[in-house]
Amino acid sequence: MNPAFIFSGYEGLISGLMNQPERIYLSPPHLDGDEIELVKEALDSNWIAPAGPQIEEFEKELAAYHQVQHAIALNSGTAALHLALILAGIKPGDLVLCSTFTFIASANPIKYLGAQPVFIDAESESWGMCPSALQNALESYQHIGIKPKAVIVANVYGQPANLPRIKELCEHWDVILIEDNAEALGAELGNRPSGAFGIFSVLSFNGNKLVTSSGGGALLINDSEHAEKALLLATQAKEPGLGYTHRHLGFNYRISNILAALGRAQFAKLKHRIMLRRDLFSQYQQQLSDLPIKFMPEPSWARSTRWLTCLTLSPDCRVSPQEICEGMEQENIECRPAWKPLHRQPLYRDAEYFGGMVAEDLFHRGLCLPSGSDMAEAERNRVVTTFRSLIH
Repeated sequence: MNPAFIFSGYEGLISGLMNQPERIYLSPPHLDGDEIELVKEALDSNWIAPAGPQIEEFEKELAAYHQVQHAIALNSGTAALHLALILAGIKPGDLVLCSTFTFIASANPIKYLGAQPVFIDAESESWGMCPSALQNALESYQHIGIKPKAVIVANVYGQPANLPRIKELCEHWDVILIEDNAEALGAELGNRPSGAFGIFSVLSFNGNKLVTSSGGGALLINDSEHAEKALLLATQAKEPGLGYTHRHLGFNYRISNILAALGRAQFAKLKHRIMLRRDLFSQYQQQLSDLPIKFMPEPSWARSTRWLTCLTLSPDCRVSPQEICEGMEQENIECRPAWKPLHRQPLYRDAEYFGGMVAEDLFHRGLCLPSGSDMAEAERNRVVTTFRSLIH
């Protein structure tokens, strides 16, 4: 092949890349430089292991904010959920009811323990777990003499599920409620924050969250005995004392002191970041409301963080979420379809399911727009203009 032809091809590729507009991500970390001071403090103290004063302060701040007695800072939300299920006494063969409209990490820890997930549909009002479908599942199992051990309710896209009603159902049937608040840190229900309703509640500080420690999570607990056991299990179940004694199977789940410092700096900005995300949602709503779309509703009983701006396409819209995502990608803009229901995932094809078609409809018509809290005005306008050009 002619070398000049090869060079010409590469030259065209490089030129195309150089002319491509800067990428707009779905939910990038928002770092403003204030993180450096606390991270430097952690480094200067020489506490870089999964122990230290930054972890202790982070846990105190998280517990106080969520109105709970204990917060255990960990290296991921998945680790927190895994520990919550262990503390709930989940054993192989147990039934755990779980939101179907959520990321798969909400269900995988059930499988880690050999238990059986049972998926519950979403409701249109909040996109969270449907209380009626949950009640139907609990009644159906009671009828055949089976008692589920726990319920994992996921708060999705920054919005709480109907937690008061779901908590009421769990208490009535004596089932442990685990609140997966990985996507909704900072959301509120009346005068209570989401994350304050479960026997165990889970947070995530992944890189795409409102508060990020690059990677991390937390387990919220009110019971001191459970908190003590969670901390033991998260540190390889090493018994107190000088000897290396281990009576239980433990895990390497603690967060590092450095990442806790980063998380603390971010957590201090939570209210402001929520304001910025809600402002972006309002701007999208104002500039796109004439199109055949419907934005994710906000129930009267909750206040969403609008972690992600989500919408559904009208049934008569002639493009799919997949086509819009592909069109936005051509302009170097990241968009994502809504969550694929977990009961439709190949991994969980044999799991039982209760509900209708709400979650599936949200998946088939749902879409998430770029929602970074530090998006410049020019980037916001570029998203709006590109999105409008793709709707027809």
